[in-house]
Amino acid sequence: MPSTDQHGRPLKSLRISVTDRCNLRCRYCMPEAHYTWLPRAEILDLEEIAQLARVFAGLGVDKLRLTGGEPLLRRGIPDLVRMLKEIPGIREVALTTNGILLAEAAPALRKAGLDRITVSLDTLDPQRFLALTQQDRLGSTLEGIRAAVDAGFPPPKLDTVLIRGTNEDEIEGLLQFAFDRGLELRFIEYMDVGGATQWDGSKVVPQREILQRVAERFGAVQALPKTDSAPADRFALPGGKVFGIIASTTQPFCGGCDRSRLTADGKWFLCLYAPEGLDLREPLRAGRTPEELRALISEGWSLRSDRGAEERKRARDRGPLAGPDTLRKNPHLEMHTRGG
Repeated sequence: MPSTDQHGRPLKSLRISVTDRCNLRCRYCMPEAHYTWLPRAEILDLEEIAQLARVFAGLGVDKLRLTGGEPLLRRGIPDLVRMLKEIPGIREVALTTNGILLAEAAPALRKAGLDRITVSLDTLDPQRFLALTQQDRLGSTLEGIRAAVDAGFPPPKLDTVLIRGTNEDEIEGLLQFAFDRGLELRFIEYMDVGGATQWDGSKVVPQREILQRVAERFGAVQALPKTDSAPADRFALPGGKVFGIIASTTQPFCGGCDRSRLTADGKWFLCLYAPEGLDLREPLRAGRTPEELRALISEGWSLRSDRGAEERKRARDRGPLAGPDTLRKNPHLEMHTRGG
């Protein structure tokens, strides 16, 4: 039976950041010129990640997602996937990537048993991609999406962060791109998480506006019933086409959140907005038994009362979660450190 927190939410999904490094500098995540990186000696090795995943599985976690930073920058990811797939109780291992390195990695990932891939795609315009990420690599991302399909993965999901004045004019084009390839795209409201130092509420494109735009172009939109705790609300269009919206800024879903996050150096965060995490690396390397680690994690989750997105929505003077100086002093606040 899964562990539950103060609001009765089960511990079911774990996002594992395997690196804090990234090969893009997306405006909504890493817009600054300089960053403080995690010390390499503190980064968990692959076996340590698998050890902790086994402990989490014993507490009810059945879904794992590898994130970063950009997870494909980490060597040995197929080996890690194989280790995670062997853990009793784990029914799905997925990965979120910007797609830059996916064309080369996709066959090995599929052979290792990776179940699903999500690719970030915020624009179809090469010059805009360059402006958004500081890298002229849109072609690599598109090639990666094709390679994932060719490798035999289920159709990858595409994630698009919408920022007013930047890419909201591509709502219809991005959807058509996904529909033409049999892919499901999810729009994500611009979130004021750590790292989003340029966040401003006026730049958020809310769900209601997205739905209006989609209906005007593609026809009547029908909300689909929720079947799990996934963050996206899903919608159907005439002809059976489906897309999603993650409206965590304007319509937080904290009440059904069963996710937590493990950083590359073994800090466990119970909420994307949590100021602090629980250090699991130190007790793991000190030789604590799986039973002792399980008790530590179980107690931490049982005390969880976080409803971070709801609290941010109620904030009177809502601005960026943290400024550049704060982030440099505490890199664990960064989105690219704790994983999306």
